[in-house]
Amino acid sequence: MAGVIEKFFIASMFMWIVPVAILYGFNHNLFPGVTDLSSYSTTLLSGFLAVISVNIVIAFYICMAMKEPTDKHEPDPSFLAEAKASIRHPLPNEAEDPSERREKEE
Repeated sequence: MAGVIEKFFIASMFMWIVPVAILYGFNHNLFPGVTDLSSYSTTLLSGFLAVISVNIVIAFYICMAMKEPTDKHEPDPSFLAEAKASIRHPLPNEAEDPSERREKEE
């Protein structure tokens, strides 16, 4: 379970860090060729790339989740036995009222 939480935390960090880094890079002319663009084009391009980067991080997180092994997660045998027993033998307070049984028979 700790591995799942760790992957979620890392993916969440990247979903914040990557778009902010892209926006910072465009606003401070860290990428080559950005100085040739108008401010409107720079804003539009940086916003578009920031949104795309979040979607890429989400796609990687989904791929990692799909590769998780499913066979290592097994339910507790005692819980399963209690659940099966409760299905076979309902609790006394859940039994039908005698008047309800009579209506069903009619």
